[in-house]
Amino acid sequence: MNDATINFGLLIEAEDLVPYLGSEKLRIVDLSRNSVYEQLHIPHALHVKPKLLLRQEEYASGLLPEQDGLEELIRYLNISPEHHVVAYDDEGGAWAGRLLWNLHCLGFENTSLLNGGIHAWLAAGLPTSSELPSFAPVEHLVPVQLNDQYQIQYDALLEQVQSAELQLWDCRTAEEYSGQRLAARRGGHMPGARHFEWSTALDRENHLKLHPLERTQQRLEQLGFDLSQPVVVYCQSHHRSGLAYILGRLLGWPIRAYAGAWSEWGNRLDSPIITGELPS
Repeated sequence: MNDATINFGLLIEAEDLVPYLGSEKLRIVDLSRNSVYEQLHIPHALHVKPKLLLRQEEYASGLLPEQDGLEELIRYLNISPEHHVVAYDDEGGAWAGRLLWNLHCLGFENTSLLNGGIHAWLAAGLPTSSELPSFAPVEHLVPVQLNDQYQIQYDALLEQVQSAELQLWDCRTAEEYSGQRLAARRGGHMPGARHFEWSTALDRENHLKLHPLERTQQRLEQLGFDLSQPVVVYCQSHHRSGLAYILGRLLGWPIRAYAGAWSEWGNRLDSPIITGELPS
């Protein structure tokens, strides 16, 4: 156990975490499926179910929770401003990235994504546990104070889409982008949105770790993205775009997520939509 200051970057490798297992200022958060967590998880990891990260309304299924929901999340995580949160999952980082986005929206940035999640951890032969962790209650919890640096709401986004002022990154499947697969009242994509599926950034031959960032950046630029200019990323419910958001941050891209996502945009009957176009 190491109680020295934890100075992780936004992306860490499994081996980076090992010396800090059991540190009082470290909170490891597992967003894997229940069945996986119950069988094995990183020692001291706290399990979080995705429903704790979301708020549902009539049209939108992945909104940021209201104040009371965010306070419930912070109490459950039991973290102070001095803690460092490392998140992982069993799917390459989407739910883990979504958790980190929630925290970033509160101004809490002491966060890291574990590259490859539980798959990379197991591949490295590192220890696991099936025990439920217990922590002493933290006195000074992270304050719930929202900022808009990393999010955008429907009305503001609509205005910028209509004036073509904004880069849009659609990280859903090609079938969702074209409208061939319907997951809302209407299918298709936002006008001007470019398509780069979130999972394209994952290396399935290397335990769902991210491909080298240089490769992902090159692909994004080949699609016409300018990584020096702001972008808004969306999927269906701001689950898959949880990883896309983290990718943008890792690439130094000014990025915001639209948590209403296609569940809101596609379910409204007044949103401008493009259908039939396949990604280039």
